[in-house]
Amino acid sequence: MLRLVSACNLEIFRFPFDVQNCTFTFGSYMHTVRDVRVSPALTFSEMSENSKQYLEASGEWELVDILGETSILQFGVDEWDIIKFWVVIRRRPVLYVVNLLIPSSFLMLIDILSFYLPPHSVDRASFKMTLILGYTVFLLIMNDLLPSTANGTPIIGIYFSVCLALMVISLLETVIITNVLHHSSMKYQEVPNWVRIVVLKHIANLICYRWPEDVRPTHKTQEDKPESSNSNTEAWVIQPVNQAADRHPTHNGVSLPELQLICQYLRDLRAHLLSVQKENELLDQWCHVGYVLDFLLFRIYLLLISCYAMVIITMWCIWISQS
Repeated sequence: MLRLVSACNLEIFRFPFDVQNCTFTFGSYMHTVRDVRVSPALTFSEMSENSKQYLEASGEWELVDILGETSILQFGVDEWDIIKFWVVIRRRPVLYVVNLLIPSSFLMLIDILSFYLPPHSVDRASFKMTLILGYTVFLLIMNDLLPSTANGTPIIGIYFSVCLALMVISLLETVIITNVLHHSSMKYQEVPNWVRIVVLKHIANLICYRWPEDVRPTHKTQEDKPESSNSNTEAWVIQPVNQAADRHPTHNGVSLPELQLICQYLRDLRAHLLSVQKENELLDQWCHVGYVLDFLLFRIYLLLISCYAMVIITMWCIWISQS
């Protein structure tokens, strides 16, 4: 009587470009070589060719090769014939490439293109949060296609996890840029001089930031501020009420109420215009700081994704060539 022992050690790290080896052992456990001799009718190469020719595998796996050897098992004075087969099968990756890798790549491409949305007028953070939510739902739906074994995590699972982490990093970058852009509208603080030098000068030159034609970066110092304030004061010169009243007709030595009211209106108008001008200047300064940082973080994000994609594609190409 013959006995069949089979064993398949699934290695899913290279999923879906993995090759599996299954072992089948035939032998007689009741009759020794003196009673029954067990040997293959064909050579192992002929078995492999015939199996490839007549076996139609229309499912997930395809047959690669069939290897084998014959041996004699000795136990004491008795001997038994043993035939061992190694069946090499390969997974067809088309299903997983179409249903997993391509949709994930499209979502990552949309996340990259979202950096071209203007951060000051479009809520980019909400768009990225919606994209992360959609990617999470995609992973939950496609979780049934991934193999679930205790041998380890396939690299495609690591790929999805890293893609999700990159999307989260992209969202954090958007939060930073949004905070910088809305910094001036909340507090109207002056841009520090070191920020002007580091961000608007060195980083902008490093990333080849294109300034608008009517805007050029200015690097003000503390000594330049009194001169600019004096020039603004000289541009807005309003005489006091008592001096202005001497040049206009008066009645019984008293200035006309209309002149006093006009002077008060001019003071209020001047103060309001200066305040609006200052707020607009600060807003433009912080906007340019945000734009430069946005360009810098976008290029760093592109570098990370490019390096990660090159590593993954190289590993999969090597595995495909080896299989």
